[in-house]
Amino acid sequence: MKMSKKFRSNLITYALVIVAFIICQLAVEGTIDGFKMSRSLKGQLVPICVYIVMAVSLNLTVGISGELSLGHAGFMSVGAFSGIVMSSWLVSAFQFENETLRLIIAMVTGGLFAGIAGVLIGIPVLRLRGDYLAIVTLAFGEIIRNVMNCLYFSLDGAKLYIGFSNPNLPGKLLVNGPAGATGVDKISTFVMGFALILFTLFVVLNLVNSRSGRAIMAIRDNRIAAESMGINVTKYKMMAFVTSAVLAGMAGALYGLNYSTVTAAKFRFDTSILVLVFVVLGGIGNIRGSIIAATVLTILPEVLRAFSDYRMLVYAIVLIVVMLATNSPLLMNLVERIRPKKKTAAKEGEAQ
Repeated sequence: MKMSKKFRSNLITYALVIVAFIICQLAVEGTIDGFKMSRSLKGQLVPICVYIVMAVSLNLTVGISGELSLGHAGFMSVGAFSGIVMSSWLVSAFQFENETLRLIIAMVTGGLFAGIAGVLIGIPVLRLRGDYLAIVTLAFGEIIRNVMNCLYFSLDGAKLYIGFSNPNLPGKLLVNGPAGATGVDKISTFVMGFALILFTLFVVLNLVNSRSGRAIMAIRDNRIAAESMGINVTKYKMMAFVTSAVLAGMAGALYGLNYSTVTAAKFRFDTSILVLVFVVLGGIGNIRGSIIAATVLTILPEVLRAFSDYRMLVYAIVLIVVMLATNSPLLMNLVERIRPKKKTAAKEGEAQ
């Protein structure tokens, strides 16, 4: 039985992620002769996983659904702070010391609260189109960040206290408004990051290849034709948007529990733009491209650290060159010339 083209493509994507994880894990353990991962690169492993999940989830909104969202970092911040609070509450209330299970619960909590935020934002936002949608999602992302700057959480045993612009809460202050969350238990691991990537791929790829995914893409291609065929436009656009928000929230929880201090300033609009750059450079609608772009562009600033003051300039030049190359008609024509030769050679082999 021949595998379908989509199934083969999905299989290659999973294989690419698994092989990359095995190589990185061996490099971390130092079992590969002549190659041992540097300390700075080890510190980038969890952020790479986070940005891969962010890029793939945003591609679901931008590439598959066709809606330009610029507030993705807002969902990430909701997931980060809710995950941190849940993790600390489990320790304070139940002396829950199992870090792996605590991290899983924190990521689920982060995804749940980000999904709720996605529903609340999606109801008014998804009625808009084009530039208006992009502007409003950017505004909502900034609103979420500023709300997080005003929130205070404290723990007093099993009791959790929440204050808005009120730092005078009983117990130990966990989230201190603009100062963010301090003294966070760093329980995030590369293995859990890898598991989250696989989960994200499973959700996104299965959604894209499902009946709902075909309805979402039909709306993207021609909204009027989709409505005339009886497709509920609001339902399917909301499905893609909320799924994207949930995955971003889970990535945010993983990110938040990877640092001892997390502030809302880390989730400004430029983080949303950075994730959008990953999506655009990897190819809008191309899940595998988003994975590769997020990995390369997260590592690149660390690789260029040797250039000191010039590294961000070199980083910008590399971005421009890659963008020009991926959108070059000459390059696309060259690729198209190569493809038919492969297909013709394969047909000739089958004939023989």
